[in-house]
Amino acid sequence: MSLHRCATSHRPRLPRCIVLPSICGARSPLTWSAEQPWLRTWRSYSSEHGDDPRLKNLGRQIHNEYAAIREKYATPKYPIVLAHGLLGFAELRLAGGWLPAIHYWRGITDALKANGIEVITATVPPSGTIEQRAERLARGISEVAQGKSVNIVAHSMGGLDARYMISHLQPKNVDVRSLVTVASPHRGSAFADYLFKEIGSDRLPSIYKFVEGVGMDTGAFQQLTRSYMAEKFNPQTPDDPNVRYFSYGAMMEQPPLLSPFRYSHGIVSDVEGPNDGLVSVTSSQWGSYKGTLVGVSHLDLINWTNRVKWTLRKWMGQGPTFNAIAFYLDIADMLAKEDL
Repeated sequence: MSLHRCATSHRPRLPRCIVLPSICGARSPLTWSAEQPWLRTWRSYSSEHGDDPRLKNLGRQIHNEYAAIREKYATPKYPIVLAHGLLGFAELRLAGGWLPAIHYWRGITDALKANGIEVITATVPPSGTIEQRAERLARGISEVAQGKSVNIVAHSMGGLDARYMISHLQPKNVDVRSLVTVASPHRGSAFADYLFKEIGSDRLPSIYKFVEGVGMDTGAFQQLTRSYMAEKFNPQTPDDPNVRYFSYGAMMEQPPLLSPFRYSHGIVSDVEGPNDGLVSVTSSQWGSYKGTLVGVSHLDLINWTNRVKWTLRKWMGQGPTFNAIAFYLDIADMLAKEDL
C-alpha cells in the first residue's frame, strides 16, 4: 500500500500532511515504510523544525512504552481522583437507559478499580471558570473521600482546576498527597489565543450569548489563553509544598485531513512547538516532568483513540503504539513506588 504527500495550499503556514491517496489526490507517492510510527512522528516534526530549540525541551521521550498492558502493577496507598478537562464529564447518558453510557475515562476507571484502586470520578461544570470547576471538584472529593488522603490525576484543564483547588480551596477533611497532570495547559494554549484573535472583540458578546443560550458556561475559554495563565493564574496559584506535583505531555505528527486537530495542531506548532493537537509539550510541564508521549493526541490520552488510524496501521503491519489504559495503570504504579 502506498501513501501520498500533499501540501496544504489553502493553509501554507502549516506543515505538510500525509493522507490517503483517495483523500489527497496528490502526484508524488511516498512508499510506506515499516519503521515505527513514533519515528515517523519525530522525523516529520524534525524535518520542518530541525533548528527549533524547543525540541530540546521534550524531556524523556516515551515512544511505545505503553503499547500493551503488563501483567502486574503496584497499587498506590491512596484513592485516585480522576479530574476531567474542558467540556468533559464523568458519565454521559444521551437516551436515558436505552443506550450505553459514554464515559470520559473510557475503560480507564474500570481498569484502575480492577487493580484494587479506589477511584473517585469527579464531575465539574464543563465550560465553567477554573474557580467554579475547582469549587465543585473540592466539594465532590470531600463528599466521597470522607477524610481520606487522595492522589489526583487530571487531564487537560482538569489539571488547572486541581491546582487552584489545592492552593485556594482544599477541603479541610481531605489531604491531597499528589497531583499528576496529563497534557494540562499550565501556560495556556496558542490555539485559544488564535480563536480570540479571529473572533474579535466585536463579535465575542454575540457568540457568548449564543453559547449561554444553549445552556453552556463561557468562563473557561478566556482563561485558557497564554496571557491569562502567565499574568494572572500562575502568579496567583502557588504550589503547595506538601503536595507532590508530576506531569506528562504528548506530541503527535501532522494530523490527517479529517482529524479534529488538523488546524489547531499547526497553529500550536508554529507558536509553541511540539504538541498533541491542542496543548504543547512546553505548556504541559509542571512539577516533576515524567516525559513526552510521542505519537499521541489529546484524545488518545483518555482512550478516545481514532480506531480507523489503528486499523490502517494494523493493515500495514503496525500494532498500536499507545494504550491509554496501560498508561494510567503505570501512573498508579508510579504513585505506589513514590509511597503515595
